[in-house]
Amino acid sequence: MTKSKSAPKEATATDAPSRLIDARIEELGDWRGGMLARIRALIKQADPDVVEEWKWRGVPVWYHAGMICTGETYKAVVKVTFAKGARLDDPTGLFNSSLEGNTRRAIDFHEGDQVDEKALKALIRAAVALNTSLAR
Repeated sequence: MTKSKSAPKEATATDAPSRLIDARIEELGDWRGGMLARIRALIKQADPDVVEEWKWRGVPVWYHAGMICTGETYKAVVKVTFAKGARLDDPTGLFNSSLEGNTRRAIDFHEGDQVDEKALKALIRAAVALNTSLAR
């Protein structure tokens, strides 16, 4: 898998993270851009106070009282990695990648995959709740 790492051509490193993410979605121009846009919208619906960042030369990252998740784009997959995923309940079995580690868990979305919006929002809210509890 090849990961898109560099900042989109029409955006610069000094641009706001949200603008860089917008540009990445547009730059992808295929199902990955649509999937990343959809996931981003669900994150914002689940947590209206989420903060977007642009890290590691091209990875959207969402924060609330700590890192919630990243949205990486590869050639054949959009990977949503939850920073503390191993500590989250996943009753619907969304996590399908990075299952062996003690910290992170990820969801790999492939072209044509359906997003379980309710379950993804629940995971996002659980990650925010965990971050908030740890910040006290």
